[in-house]
Formats: sequence, structure tokens, C-alpha cells
Amino acid sequence: MYRCQQNLIHADDDTTAILEFICSEANKLANCGIYYCRQSFFKAHRYVSKYELDSILKNNPHFKAMRSACAQQVLHDVVESFVSYKKLSKSWRNGQLANKPHLPKYRKKGGMAVVSCPARWIKLIDGMLKIPLGKQVKAWFAIDYFLLPMPSNLDFKLIKEFRIVPRNQCFYLECVYKQDDIKKVSPNLNALGLDHGVSNWLTGTSTTGKSFIVDGKKVKSQNQWYNKRVSQIKKGKAHGGHKGLRFPQPTPPQDYWNDELASLTEKRNRQMRDNINKAARFVINWCLDNDISIIIFGWNQRQKDSINIGKKNNQEFVQIPTAKLKNRISQLSEQYGIKFIEVEESYTSKSSFLDNDLLPSVGEKPDGWQPSGKRIKRGLYRTSKGKLVNCDSQGAANIIRKVSTQLKLSLAKVSRKVLSLPQRYRLDRLSKAYRKRCEASIYSA
Repeated sequence: MYRCQQNLIHADDDTTAILEFICSEANKLANCGIYYCRQSFFKAHRYVSKYELDSILKNNPHFKAMRSACAQQVLHDVVESFVSYKKLSKSWRNGQLANKPHLPKYRKKGGMAVVSCPARWIKLIDGMLKIPLGKQVKAWFAIDYFLLPMPSNLDFKLIKEFRIVPRNQCFYLECVYKQDDIKKVSPNLNALGLDHGVSNWLTGTSTTGKSFIVDGKKVKSQNQWYNKRVSQIKKGKAHGGHKGLRFPQPTPPQDYWNDELASLTEKRNRQMRDNINKAARFVINWCLDNDISIIIFGWNQRQKDSINIGKKNNQEFVQIPTAKLKNRISQLSEQYGIKFIEVEESYTSKSSFLDNDLLPSVGEKPDGWQPSGKRIKRGLYRTSKGKLVNCDSQGAANIIRKVSTQLKLSLAKVSRKVLSLPQRYRLDRLSKAYRKRCEASIYSA
């Protein structure tokens, strides 16, 4: 299994100019490849192979401006996008896709693309990566290589590929390396139900009689700060501020955009990625520590589309990257052999777990159905017998109950105590807990 690590590049002006040049050339070469593949499809309804495209464009000036291995990878990515279109078109014709796929479109003019380079062409000299450039660049600018710092927590010998990724005025160095096989979790009937929210980003209740909450207030605060700064910068500005940028952004032409907004957006995106990785790693580590082999995630498809819960709540709910968190947990679950199940979560918050209320699916609620209990205030649910439990904990328990019969899960240990006293974990205090297993796996790779 391969893993990828991103590191922000802090480069001087000369190195930044080189990075801009090769990423710009990669973007132009990609558009040349897309043009040839599209014309071949329109005129002959034929898909171009990787090696054919390499042969056709090997004399292209943008191809020559890069090292051949890097240029070939750019063209191979173009071909793979057309192969994906071919497969999706077949699925659509067979009725397996709702929306008709479209041919790959051209990349934005003046933009930048990812540059990939196999590790065998790169040398490590005094802790620095010596990345070679093409012969044409040497003839034009008398430069045949540039240097980037090697990440200190990775073994150079294990890295298979290096990628330079441009994004929002920044460049990242991606290192792809092979990871040793991870010991899988032994299959059992212990399950964890996950209910997502805003202030309580993730609430987990398990059949082992334990529960927890991953606090989401940090994510809310970071999004609030970002929205406030964006509003301040855009206030009173004329439209079209995106023009003339050194790093053009994929924003609508009528919307104002500048370098400061790009920098803020990238900072916010880095914060969200960090939050996602910490929360997902914590969930997996919690499962490993408590011998959990099944994760059941409550999720309603397209739940954020056309949502109307007030301006403030809309902003908080829609901008929380819970879908990415769900996907990250699913990826890590697969690595560790944990079964990941996605379940629609309708009525899990309204129904009373302790009263064993009916849990209808969307559109299947019986006439006159009413829950036994009631939410009396934020975070607190009262059952028919007057017992008070945490709203989100009982929602997570109901998510397990939706599939307990099919999976033959026992809910005997899910008591009022479990639903009333979940342990709360803050994201800014998860560093040591989530890194413990993560770092061990990296250094053992």
C-alpha cells in the first residue's frame, strides 16, 4: 500500500520562479494532450494510448521544457482521464449512472499543473533533493537542476515518486512511499455508531459500553474567522479583482478575488485538512484500542443541497467538511480491516433509544407516528420515563440500531450511563493521541 505526505515548500525567489515555470509548462502540455485526444475522439471516435500520445508530442516545445519522465507523466494523466470517461460512458449507457459524463475539458489558460518525477531521477545531497530539469531548460537558462529540502520524517530510499503541487499561491512537495502491510483487526461483533454534527463534530457510541464526542468548536471558530476576513476584504471592492494575479484562481469572473484572499483560503484549507486527519486518526485509534471491527456512519445523501436552517446555521453546517472526514475514516478503516458501513440517519435524533422507538426510513414514516421522548434543550433528550441522556449519543446508538438485526449486534451494554456521560475530546488536544500510532506506522515502513 502506498501513502502520500505533503510538505509546504518554503522557497526563495529563484526556486519559486523555477517551480512556476515547470508547473506552467505542465499545464500547457496537458492542454496540448487534451486537444489531441479530443480531436481524435471527435473525428475518428478513437481513444489515444499513452505511448501514442508520447510519440506525437515528444517534439512539442512544452514537452522539451520539462524532463522527459515528468512530461510523459503529464500526458499519461491526460490519457487516464479519457479512459475514465470511456468507462463512465459505458456505465451510463447501461443505466448505472444517473448523469451523463462529459469529455475531459481543457485546463485553465495561464494556470499550473502538478509535476510528477520518479524518485530514481532524484538524488539526495546533504539533506537536499536535487531535482533535474530538461536539456532544453539548461540551453535556455543555463540551469539543469534545483534543490528542495528533504522531509526529515521520511526515508529517502522508500520514496517512489515526488510531486510538485501548486495551490493558492503555495507549492507543496508530495512524497509517495510504500507502507508496510498493517495488521488487520480481527473480525468481531463490536460496533461503533457515529453521528455527525456541528458543535459536536462526531459523537460515537459503541456496543462495548463506551461513548465519546469529538468537539467541533475549533472547526466552527476557524470557519467563522475565515468568513469574517473574507467579508472584510471584499467589502466595497469592485468586481474582477482576480485579473492580473500571478496565481489565477478558478473563481467566477464576476467575483472579486486577490492574492490576500487566496492566501487566506489556503490557510483555511490547511486547517481543515489537519482537523480531518486528526479526527479520523483518533476514531481509528479509538476502535483499535477498544477492539472495534465495525464502524457505522450515519449519513443522508445530498443532505446539504438547498438546505435552509437560517443564514448563520447554513454557513456553519455547509462549510464543515464532514463528507471529507467520512471519506477519510472510510479509507483508514479499509487499511486496518475495519468494516465501514454508511447508514441513512433519518429519525435517529428524534426517536428514543431507551424506549426502543420505531426508526422509519425516509418517506416511510407511518401515519401518526410520534417519538416517545423529546429534545428539551441543546444537547439534552428526555425519554418517556423522564430520564435525561445526551442527544447525539443516543442518535449514534440509534444509528447502530438501524442495522443491528442484519449484523446480529448486541446492544445490551448500551445503557443510560453510556448515553449520558460521553467523554469529550478537543481537536487541539488530540496531537499526541492521534500521532502515537501514526508515527509508529511511518517509521516502521
